[in-house]
Amino acid sequence: MSDVEFARPQRLDTIGGEVRAVAVEAGEAERAALAKRFDLIAIDRLAGDFTIRREAAGILVEGRVTAGLTQACSVTGEPLTATIDEPVSLRFVAAGTESQEEVELGDEDIDVIPYDGGAIDLGEVAAETVALAIDPFVRGPGAEAMLRAAGVLSEEEAGPFGALAGLRDKLGGT
Repeated sequence: MSDVEFARPQRLDTIGGEVRAVAVEAGEAERAALAKRFDLIAIDRLAGDFTIRREAAGILVEGRVTAGLTQACSVTGEPLTATIDEPVSLRFVAAGTESQEEVELGDEDIDVIPYDGGAIDLGEVAAETVALAIDPFVRGPGAEAMLRAAGVLSEEEAGPFGALAGLRDKLGGT
C-alpha cells in the first residue's frame, strides 16, 4: 500500500461475509496534508462512515463521506467554505481480476477498484471521494463583478446567442 496522507487500512483477512461498520476520521495533520494535496486552504473535518463485507465479486464498501473545507474563489482568491456529503458505493477486487472491457454503467452499478496486497484503505476512499466532490471552479459573490471589470464576457454574452443579441442591438432590432 502506498504512503497516503490519511491511511485507514482494513486487512482483508478480517473482512467476512457479515456486514461490519467502520468509521474513519482524519486528524488535524492528515487534514492539513490533504488540503495541500487538493490545493485547498483548509479541511476542517473529514469523516467516513462505511459498511464493508466480502462477497463473491470482491469487497463491497458502502457508506457516506462528509467534510467541511475552505477553498479559494477561482476568480478573486477569497476564502469560501463548502460542505461535502457524498454517498459511497465501491467494490474492491484483486488486481488483475477486474474486467478490461468497457461497459455501460447503470444506476445500480458501482465503481470497481483494484487492490494489491493484504488490505484496502478506507481513508484513501474518503479522501478521493472528497477530491471528486470539490467544485474546481468555485466562485464567490464578488467574482462576476471582478470578471466584468476585467472585460470577461459571461457565457450568455460570449455564446452564439450573445453574438446574435449583440448584432440585433447594433442593427437597432428588438
